[in-house]
Amino acid sequence: MKNQPSGPVLGTRALNRATLDRQLLLRRSPRSAREAVAHLVGLQAQNVKPPYYALAARLDGFAPEQLSRLMADREVVRIVTLRSTIHTHTAADALTLRPLVQPARSRELTAFRKGLAGVDLDRLAALARDLVEAEPRTMAGLREALRAEWPDADPQSLAVAARCTLPLVQVTPRGLWGRSGQVALTTAEHWLGRPAEQAPAAEATDAAVLRYLAAFGPASVRDMQTWAGLTRLGTAFERLRPRLLTFRDETGTEVFDLPDAPRPDPATPAPPRFLPEFDNLLLSHADRTRVVPPEHRGRAWRGNQAHRTLLVDGFLAGVWKLTEDALVVETFAPPGGTAAERAAILEEGERMLTALHPGERYDIRFGTVVAPAGR
Repeated sequence: MKNQPSGPVLGTRALNRATLDRQLLLRRSPRSAREAVAHLVGLQAQNVKPPYYALAARLDGFAPEQLSRLMADREVVRIVTLRSTIHTHTAADALTLRPLVQPARSRELTAFRKGLAGVDLDRLAALARDLVEAEPRTMAGLREALRAEWPDADPQSLAVAARCTLPLVQVTPRGLWGRSGQVALTTAEHWLGRPAEQAPAAEATDAAVLRYLAAFGPASVRDMQTWAGLTRLGTAFERLRPRLLTFRDETGTEVFDLPDAPRPDPATPAPPRFLPEFDNLLLSHADRTRVVPPEHRGRAWRGNQAHRTLLVDGFLAGVWKLTEDALVVETFAPPGGTAAERAAILEEGERMLTALHPGERYDIRFGTVVAPAGR
């Protein structure tokens, strides 16, 4: 029989408060936008606006121009990294994290083997690099250029292969607040003017473990694997074990943590927070019960689309959306919960609207309770 992990037990609320603290969601942080993006090891950016809403929920005095300016100045970029999804990362992280998660990107190509029959992937990567570094290319443009070289291959598979083998960033104006622009791609090295940093594999993995725990811990090996989209990270945790503390969650799973990381009292108040769709808080653990109560599992999703989410007392409690004239809040419990909760939600909603939509007029309305999405 396998030995059960030893160590003190951290209950769900203890894990919740520790994670919220590290996610800058217990109290607003005075950090700059760049410092926050670095501390959080990137922001999920499948859509353009989520990184702005993510920082508005976390930073004191945040204005969207702060992140937009960083992007325009190439201090942060949009690039496919963790879980093979687009993230907003600092320039330094774009150059270090992408090599770390490259094995997951390479595995994606197995689904496109049929369409890539007879294609030399090394040659494809070299040609694609030349193409996007000559001028940023859309996926359609890249597809057509590669098709001229491999007319018998599947065009979409060719473009996907380029995206999987190269660290492609989305160039501005894509991603700027209040601006529009189609997705155009070039390499991170070309856009940032310096090469990727290739640390030894073990050293890079260990550094990533420590940063993950600083932003999402305490956490298990499976939690980090979920966050990164990687496998076989247990070896790194074992290397680091002498430098870490170990606990158990309520199911007996071993969780690791940094010795000096904050672990607040479980009774610490957690104000309401409006989070964007796909916020990493809800996606970065194998066991999401530290934020998502079991009875609300799947209620932040509709098919493959995520709702914007509301936290009350630190846990998922509803979803929200912006219409032309209103911020509509749909809570899972009776609208707004207690009078005090309702007042706190209204206050937080007004603060979010002021930060991101100054000068625009929105009512705040409580909608009907969302039915379970079956996910």
